[in-house]
Formats: sequence, structure tokens, C-alpha cells
Amino acid sequence: MRKPTVLAATLTAVAALTLSACGSGAGAESKDTPLVSTDATAPAVRRVLDQPFTKPDLVLTDTHGKAFDLRKETEGRLTYLYFGYTHCPDACPLTMSNLGLAYKDLPKADQDKVRVVFVTTDPERDTPKELGKWLPSAGHADFVGLSGDFATVQAAARSVAVGMEPATKDAKGKVTATHGKTVLAFSPKDDKGHVLYHGGEATAEDYAKDLPKLLKGQRP
Repeated sequence: MRKPTVLAATLTAVAALTLSACGSGAGAESKDTPLVSTDATAPAVRRVLDQPFTKPDLVLTDTHGKAFDLRKETEGRLTYLYFGYTHCPDACPLTMSNLGLAYKDLPKADQDKVRVVFVTTDPERDTPKELGKWLPSAGHADFVGLSGDFATVQAAARSVAVGMEPATKDAKGKVTATHGKTVLAFSPKDDKGHVLYHGGEATAEDYAKDLPKLLKGQRP
């Protein structure tokens, strides 16, 4: 029997929108948007897609206060895209740290071929200035931080099957932001998203292992 296409599975995932809640206090429960693939043997931390995602057409503000066109600025480079926020107590700093460790071990020539882009899901607090302070310590000074209109970011994320909801605050002042933990890897060969990583599970070693092939535009 022929396996379901990624497109069909993706549409199902978007419709379900099972998200992960990250709170600023303790006790936040989490459950991720399902990662979709036609490869039933792929490990839980990574999925290789038969039908790749198109890179979002997104223009936001970077940490220098300048407009950053995602497609234009990352064209022809291996690009990792993650949607999260700086006040996240767990998944976001862990994901950036693991990507940072894998990135730091690359030769400088290969680092120049990689872009790691962090798009905030909490733009009210994550101003360009705040992102500029947080990213170097969470991941690497070379990483790109983007902030902008929430609705614009949400639409871009949903186009690649990543769900999110606006940050909320309860009566005790606890802030909770709900977002998927998916890291998307876009190939330098065609600028398409062929690989998804589970940001809460993938380690620095998982990213590093795949880098040699991904840099060449190959599937891991």
C-alpha cells in the first residue's frame, strides 16, 4: 500500500494544531505538533520529507533594527528556521544551544554557508534589542533574530506546519506562550525545507551528524 503523502499529513497536522505550551513559571505541560513524514523508519528527533516545504515569504526586523527578507538573505545557504521566544524556560534555549554547539564545530568556511534564524513568537517582549542580547548567549552571535507583527509570523509558521498562539498572562502574572518546537532545515540546493527536527529532542550531535550532507544539498 502506498504511504500517505507528506502534504496530506501536513494538512492534518495543521488542522489539529497540537501545540507545546512554554510557561515562565513551573508546571507547564507540553505536547508537540506531530512531525510528518512518509519515512516510517526515521528517528523521532528527525523527519525527512518526500514533499518539501517552501521557505516562508517573510520580511521582519533583525537585531540591528533593519528589514530582513528571509528568502533573499538566506538564498543558497543551509538555513535552520525556528519559532520560539526568549522567555521560554526550556525548549527554546535548549534548541538554540544545541544548534550553537553544532555550528561552532564547523570550519569558518562552512559556517559562512549556514544561517540559523530564530523568529520570536512573543514580539511584544522580544524586541530587536532583546533578541540581540539573548541570541549570543543562547546559541551564537552569528544567529539571526527576527521580530515583527505576530499575525504575520503566525501565518508564516503555519505555512510550514508550525502552530503558535499569542502569549497569555494569568492572574498571578505567569506568562505562557504556545508554539511548536519544530526546527526546519532548508537545503542550499533548492531553498526547500526537506528536513524537520524535534527541537525538544534533537541533540547537538544529531544536528552535527547531518550537517556534512545538508551542506551539500543532500538528504541525511
